[in-house]
Parts: sequence; C-alpha cells; structure tokens
Amino acid sequence: MKFLMGLIVCVAIAGVQPVFAEAGAEDKSDPLQSLITATPAEGFELALMLSRRGVTSTQKDKAILRSQRPAYAHDAGRLIAASQVVAIHFQTIAAANNYWRD
Repeated sequence: MKFLMGLIVCVAIAGVQPVFAEAGAEDKSDPLQSLITATPAEGFELALMLSRRGVTSTQKDKAILRSQRPAYAHDAGRLIAASQVVAIHFQTIAAANNYWRD
C-alpha cells in the first residue's frame, strides 16, 4: 500500500488544481475536452497533465502531497513507476491521434 501511495504522490506537482467540467458543461479552455493534439510534444504535455490531475483528484490534501515528495524524490523505483503512469497516458493519446500520421 505504501508503494501505491508513493506512486500516486510521485506524479503530483504542488499547485495543480483538478478542474473537470460537470456533466453537460463544456469549458473550451479546459484541455481535457479532447485527447486530440497537434503534435507529439503537445500530447506528452497532456499526458503529464492527466497524470497530475489523477493524483490531485485522488489526494486532495496538498499538505500530504507536499510532505511525501522527499520520500519519493530519491527513490528510483518510485520515479520509474511515475514515468510509467505518464507513458500509459501518452500511449493512449498517441493512439487517439493516430500516432500523428496523416
């Protein structure tokens, strides 16, 4: 359980606010309205955002998020696990964008 919590906290960055539209509401400024991006670089940024928002939606207490950072910042296994979470999101986004092929 500690590893899972560490993994969740790994991808958190202090100050990220989860902002999800309510059912039926559309916010054109929210990049999570679509997985379609113009470039792979934008897709990667979206993957990072999805990972961060997943963490901040799960752990709403920012003090806990911040307090865990020293525990995982020097743990290669936890950092690799966090990278895997981002990679899974990026894989999904790449597929949604037909791997940016015309």
